[in-house]
Amino acid sequence: MPSGNFMSNVQQEIFEVISKQAKIDIATIKMESTLKDLGIASLDAIEVIFDIEEHFNINLPNEDIDFENGTVAHLIAAVERQIALKPADQ
Repeated sequence: MPSGNFMSNVQQEIFEVISKQAKIDIATIKMESTLKDLGIASLDAIEVIFDIEEHFNINLPNEDIDFENGTVAHLIAAVERQIALKPADQ
């Protein structure tokens, strides 16, 4: 079972990936922000998703990715679900 620290680490790492990829200040990223709200165009949003998948060694199902309305909190929850589903030996 993941600890509270683990969850906040996932959140922090996703914020860092978004900040780096979108070239925006990490302080401007909020849990309720969408990638669109953060000024991330759809092609850049795809890059953000690829970077997150690579960073965590996961694959996000298409239904977990909503560039228009999906919030950062939604993205974090999707990543945490995929991490929880990974075999322990990965």
